[in-house]
Amino acid sequence: MYEFAFHRAADLDAAASLLANADDGRVIAGGQTLVAAMKLRLSAPSDLVDISGIASLAGIRVERGAVVIGAMTTHAAVAASADVIRAIPALADLAGTIGDRMVRNRGTIGGSVANNDPAADYPAAVLALGATVITTQRSITADDFFTGMYETALEPGEIITAVSFPIPRRAGYAKFPNPASRYALAGVFVADFETGVRIGITGGGGGVFRDAAFEEALTRNFSPAAIEGLSVYVESLSGDLHASAEYRAHLVGVMAKRAVTAALADR
Repeated sequence: MYEFAFHRAADLDAAASLLANADDGRVIAGGQTLVAAMKLRLSAPSDLVDISGIASLAGIRVERGAVVIGAMTTHAAVAASADVIRAIPALADLAGTIGDRMVRNRGTIGGSVANNDPAADYPAAVLALGATVITTQRSITADDFFTGMYETALEPGEIITAVSFPIPRRAGYAKFPNPASRYALAGVFVADFETGVRIGITGGGGGVFRDAAFEEALTRNFSPAAIEGLSVYVESLSGDLHASAEYRAHLVGVMAKRAVTAALADR
């Protein structure tokens, strides 16, 4: 690692002030991605602002037809939450598949969403459920939040405080995980609302995305058979040593059908 200054923020105002006065400050929560990047010298912030001690950023509540999850809530807490299991069981299931036990007990939903890894699980749920990302400055809709690989609409110094997930009629998530990292080679979250179906696809390309053809077919007929033969554009997907773009396109179709099957068992 390079040399850096470490600060433990007592509250959000202190965190914002520390970031504003840093040359290149970064927020650290669970540190599951940032610390690894720093060890590999892929990231070299001048200051780290630790927000893990801000109690108001953790917790889960259900209000006005939504599950609101504080940014410092760990994946393990989401997976075990009775409120999440009752309201959006697919979201609890998703959280329980992230990484290993250590990652789930240290990693946070806010950190995962802010990092926007193109193979991460939470972004698929945020996009499919039409969630709202709440920050220290504003509320950002899911469709506006994710802007590219590891890129979001967050401005410098802006901190995620919570994510609000509307409760669907039913939802399901399925992914084909990398056996080592548990990141998704392809993952699909499907959410059925009275207004129609939304899906979030992760692991396939430069970031999480929706697919209109899948959504329209499932809105007309919410069943695995409705998307038989549908495929995402191979050109929009990435290929690497783990899977070719063509294989990922095939996996998206398979995972979409599995997600719908899981959603049908939800309710």
